[in-house]
Amino acid sequence: MTDTISQQRQQIARQALALMDLTSLNDTDTDATIEALCQRARTPVGAPAALCVYPAFVVTARRALTAYQQNDAIRIATVTNFPHGNDDIMAAARETRDAVASGADEVDVVFPYRALLAGNEEVGVELVAACHQAAGSAQLKVILETGELADPALIRRASELAIEGGADFIKTSTGKVETNATLEAAEIMLTVIKEHAARTGQQVGFKAAGGVRTVEDAEAYLALAERLMGKAWITPAHFRFGASGLLDNLLETLGIMNRDPASSGGY
Repeated sequence: MTDTISQQRQQIARQALALMDLTSLNDTDTDATIEALCQRARTPVGAPAALCVYPAFVVTARRALTAYQQNDAIRIATVTNFPHGNDDIMAAARETRDAVASGADEVDVVFPYRALLAGNEEVGVELVAACHQAAGSAQLKVILETGELADPALIRRASELAIEGGADFIKTSTGKVETNATLEAAEIMLTVIKEHAARTGQQVGFKAAGGVRTVEDAEAYLALAERLMGKAWITPAHFRFGASGLLDNLLETLGIMNRDPASSGGY
């Protein structure tokens, strides 16, 4: 029985690793720390789906991954309107356009959640739509900041508005507030995604970010997604974890040590 449980945990760890956006979003980040992040992504059991860094380090990450000959396997993600989630549509669109021009494959933009809390739904749709256009062929993930929205009805509405604006993914959190990813928020978001797919045939992805630190945490989100969306849906095209410390726990579960003592921030 113990061996079976261990094998199951290792299978989950491998799956979660392939679904990760390995993240470093620290105020202290430098070219050297981002280069180290790229090195950490080179594991004996595969690579994460993406690296997520501040826009200033997109070029650094691209150069480092090219040097490691993994640039085709690992996507480069970055953040805009981050972490504040302001409602300046043009500023968010410019940041997004500039990030893609720097080489980002994916952009995680913060939804103007404070505007929604104040009763303004229109600005959220407009900001997402402007960023979607600015992103061009790059993938747009919209961070709802569900811990600040708190109310299930608001989380549902933010999910609907982000998808209406053209989000390719909806994401729980910035990782910069007190309450980040929760299973309760994830269930609401995945339910909206499922309803949208049933109504339109369009598949929108989901990303859990902030507080996913162990294989047990990852397993809970994967089980939820499988229950609502089906096992086949859970691929990097539809499901991501935004995390930094999670990688170490996954590798330890797999019997591999790849610990970076400085890898504590971001998510």
